[in-house]
Amino acid sequence: MLKWLVRLFIVMMLGAVLGVASLIGIYFYIKPQLPDVSALRDVKLATPMKVYSRDGELIAQFGEIRRIPLQLSEIPQPMIDAVLATEDARFYEHPGIDPIGILRAATVWAVSGRPQQGASTITQQVARNFFLTNEKTIVRKVKEVFLAWRIEQNLTKDEILALYLNKIPLGYRSFGVGAAAQVYFGKEVSELTLDEIAIIAGLPKAPSMLNPIRSPERAFARRNVVLGRMLDTGKITQAQYDEASKMPIKARYHGAETTLHAPYLAEMVRQKMVDQFGEDAYTMGLHVYTTVTANRQRAAKEALLEGIIAYDTRHGYRGPSAQLWKEGEPQWDYNQIVAHLNKEPAYSPLIPAVVTNLGDKSASLVLKNGKQAELNWDGIKWARAFITDSRQGNAPKSARDVLKVGAQIWVREQGEALILAQIPDVNAALVAMNPADGAIEGLVGGFSFELSKFNRVDQARRQIGSNIKPFLYATALEQGYTLASIINDAPINQWDPAKGPMWQPKNSPAVYDGPTPLRIGLAKSKNVMSVRLMRAIGLDTYIDGLTRFGFPREHIQRHESLALGAAEFTPLEVVRGFAMLANGGYQVTPYFITEVKDSFDKTLFSANPAAACRGCGTLAAADMNAPDAYLNVPGDWRAQCAIDPVVPNNLAPQTISAQSAFLITDTLTTAIWGGRGWMGTGWRAARDLKRRDISGKTGTTNESRDAWFSGYTPNLVATAWIGFDNHQRALGRAAYNPNMGRDQTAGGEFGGNAAQPIWIDFMKVALDKVPEQPMPVPEGIIKLPIDGETGLLSHSGATTTEYFKEGTEPTRYATPSSDGNRVYGDGYYGEGPVSTDDLF
Repeated sequence: MLKWLVRLFIVMMLGAVLGVASLIGIYFYIKPQLPDVSALRDVKLATPMKVYSRDGELIAQFGEIRRIPLQLSEIPQPMIDAVLATEDARFYEHPGIDPIGILRAATVWAVSGRPQQGASTITQQVARNFFLTNEKTIVRKVKEVFLAWRIEQNLTKDEILALYLNKIPLGYRSFGVGAAAQVYFGKEVSELTLDEIAIIAGLPKAPSMLNPIRSPERAFARRNVVLGRMLDTGKITQAQYDEASKMPIKARYHGAETTLHAPYLAEMVRQKMVDQFGEDAYTMGLHVYTTVTANRQRAAKEALLEGIIAYDTRHGYRGPSAQLWKEGEPQWDYNQIVAHLNKEPAYSPLIPAVVTNLGDKSASLVLKNGKQAELNWDGIKWARAFITDSRQGNAPKSARDVLKVGAQIWVREQGEALILAQIPDVNAALVAMNPADGAIEGLVGGFSFELSKFNRVDQARRQIGSNIKPFLYATALEQGYTLASIINDAPINQWDPAKGPMWQPKNSPAVYDGPTPLRIGLAKSKNVMSVRLMRAIGLDTYIDGLTRFGFPREHIQRHESLALGAAEFTPLEVVRGFAMLANGGYQVTPYFITEVKDSFDKTLFSANPAAACRGCGTLAAADMNAPDAYLNVPGDWRAQCAIDPVVPNNLAPQTISAQSAFLITDTLTTAIWGGRGWMGTGWRAARDLKRRDISGKTGTTNESRDAWFSGYTPNLVATAWIGFDNHQRALGRAAYNPNMGRDQTAGGEFGGNAAQPIWIDFMKVALDKVPEQPMPVPEGIIKLPIDGETGLLSHSGATTTEYFKEGTEPTRYATPSSDGNRVYGDGYYGEGPVSTDDLF
């Protein structure tokens, strides 16, 4: 017997030696294929890109992987307990491989005939998730064992656990417990209840099968298994188990919890980041901070939607989007309607609904969310029939004139009431900018990003109309003209056959005032005066002037119609041009990203925009960007500049004089407030905003295909555009609707009544509690009494006063003739270089 025991012992020793030798051999065979686990110390977890407003509100998240990286200290202890109890109860005791766990799993397999317990430790799962695939092969399992042992030699247990809790896939593209808490429950991981913790802790085994959204019954059972293991390990009490195990499953999908709606801006950011970082931008955890503030971005969105809807409703109702059943057919029941509506998209602020019953002045509805509601007459009465863009049908007298039972319609909420609505055909854009440095403060590129990704702010080239005139007049001032220079406001009837078909520009309205100062011509937007002025300074000089405002030369056609805005520019280019009038003539560049950080909060980019510097003295444009240019500025240049701090060698080029910018700004204030006995084209802004520090200009193209309004204060400039994406479609006319009372817009569509209300609604919010800040008068500007009819100096009883650049002021006086009329002098007025051909 002893002999056999000795032989058995020898065999066992030989087997052990051979086993160890085999393991050593396998290790050295596989060793060259094993990755360096020390890389885990500096691992960069794939994390989505997040886009924020300047004040920290989440605008968007890009990237398929949802992950919220957490330190182990940020994960609540019950979550750690639940994961350990379920996945690896001896995690803090074994060296990466758990022989006891392997033996237990093998025993259960042998008894039951099938594998019921996993033997992989958390360290092995980390090895697999970071370095290996999920293929079920012996080689992969051996590599996993060796890698787990290596990981344990290089990392602490807490570091390994933190990697696991951040890396583990948990379904719905969520990786890690932080992302899972947000995806399934819309919470921070620290806010989860015990039953919710147990649901997440049960997911690693099979995220797709145990998913609480897709398989709530399986998730319920798995959750209770997790709670049972926590009870067995003493991590929860019996009372906690009893309470948590009875809780119903309340999980639902939560997208990224964006708090600020700015999809057009978010797409601009996404493109910029992909251009900079490639496809890695989606996984490197970028935090991108934009220039917009939440308050102004929300104001821009609401103003644009209201402007589009206001235009759309006054032009008539185009009918329901579908008729689900007709008269005489069986009516759908509530469940059928809800099932149908749940498949329909919703384009905020529009909600799909179905008419289930009609009264004389009301309609009963079922909304997409299953809510049953009443649509009252105040929400229906606007809906006279749309015939064409310039014709509407009769005002309805009953709800039955507009709707039918079974109609699928759109509604929108207005306070507690519902309003009948429709998806607009028209579209619009609004962009607001800080004129000091070009920072975008609000941007909306259309009615709905879901309907159209086309960003009309920076992609839509549209004719600018009279929005171009301030730049023509500013160019004339740079050529020596003054606001008192007289141009004849009279019809142009001359025709040069060599120039092709006869072109006869006309005023709108067709009112002609005769000899008129430049200030009045711009404030009243006189077309023929603009043409005469352009002819006087020369077309090429005018084109050069436009490029000084940042307008691209390649989009400027050399034609006289350029005086009236025939060129096509984007709203972003237009707002940039007006920013130069607001900031003293500095050509700032629009930008929309202030800072980019990586997932470790390291700054990868910080904006350093070229900035305007009011009060920095008169520097040549070439000098403004030269290093040490600020040394030539008297006094404290930092205090004088429009923003603080400004990097001295990053001042924006000044391409027009501060004096010309001021004179045009003051004239565009006249365009808002008007003069004695007349209103400016932007009079609605004076009525609604009641501020004296606003300047602005309307713009309308031929046949009203495009309507614009651009306006500004010294610290904020905004441009609004409205029109159809189809360039050939005009904005048309809206007849008076007797159902809508006196406070309505009727007649033709122009910049003043179609685009300006969008600008006004935005400015009401953007300028709320901002004190009036009149444009500072720059050095080199003087104010003199002049004769309003001639633009010459007045001896006495001056009809007005006017600003002039020093050296351009008139030197002669208007002299009354014997009959009491003014004597104008040598065939030109106001000392401006205007020929008699241009006057008459």
